[in-house]
Amino acid sequence: MSVIYIVNKDTEHPIPDFNRTQLHVMQILWSADEGMKPAEIQDGFDWEIDNATLRSVLRGLVECGELTREQKGKAYFYSPAKKKQAALSTWFSGLAQIFASGSKASLLAQLLQDSSLSEEDRKELDEIANGK
Repeated sequence: MSVIYIVNKDTEHPIPDFNRTQLHVMQILWSADEGMKPAEIQDGFDWEIDNATLRSVLRGLVECGELTREQKGKAYFYSPAKKKQAALSTWFSGLAQIFASGSKASLLAQLLQDSSLSEEDRKELDEIANGK
């Protein structure tokens, strides 16, 4: 996995360049209440993934700092290094830097103007914006 760094004079905003499998591992682990063994992660996949492939993906995510690994008895348990909300915040800052000169509000406005949003999505966003 590589990481794209968005850099300006004040900050760096890393945006991981996850592939489909890496992102799915992160989603599975973010939804878990505690660390998971590889077999448990494998059970959470929406498609077939062999054990060797999964272990290779897990090793790569540990090496780049996205996951932590803890041994308990004979088993290793994997957990995200950052909570989902913290990762989202960092990535959102990076996207704002790329698409909106660093302005999160401008990025949100651009997303809201996207014509592919359904009426239901627009209604939900309006309720959020109005504190309902």
